[in-house]
Amino acid sequence: MKLLRLPGVYRPQADTWLLMRAMREARLPAGARVLEVCTGTGALAIAAVRNGAASVTAVDRYLPAVLSARFNTRVRRLPVAVRHGDLAQAIDGAPFDVVLANPPYVPCESDADPDGAALAWDAGADGRKHLDCLCDRAYDLLTPGGTMLVVHSSLCGIRQTVETLRDNGLKTSVVARTIEPFGPVLRGRADFLERAGLIAPGQRHEELVVIRADRTEC
Repeated sequence: MKLLRLPGVYRPQADTWLLMRAMREARLPAGARVLEVCTGTGALAIAAVRNGAASVTAVDRYLPAVLSARFNTRVRRLPVAVRHGDLAQAIDGAPFDVVLANPPYVPCESDADPDGAALAWDAGADGRKHLDCLCDRAYDLLTPGGTMLVVHSSLCGIRQTVETLRDNGLKTSVVARTIEPFGPVLRGRADFLERAGLIAPGQRHEELVVIRADRTEC
């Protein structure tokens, strides 16, 4: 898939492809209304339409990502609306049949709001700054019978995501896993991750998972 990617925009990589595979295996309902949170280049939004979605709302906080995704979806003449903003903008269009999310999940030493390219990965000291917000709002984002698929690293707590989603009324399971070597961002903060007890001494890999959450009642 050839995509325009403005400088600083998150490049589709292992977590993107893992989430895309999980979406395909989940088999979108015909005519589904889909929300993609943290769209980046719009790769997942494009894949969602090609896999049966009737419309996609794609949201990103980073303006160059919004511009990239708008170009990539409009040049293909796809029914994708790309919005500049955070989860609050996404909720305006709720509920959705399917929610896809690749939120920032990399732990960092500062809880200050990042800017620029770091908007795509920095997520506070425990990596859950955006995940917790998403988990708390997932039920209201979904139609009855709707599904959310969210990808993130084991560094920020797989069990915590599963349990939080269950506590919020959703049927939840891990549907995909893969082990990946650290990329440049994680290599650059490996000392911090070791000091914080988030990785073992010398560890330079992470497990990526896709968690599925279903709102089961009709």
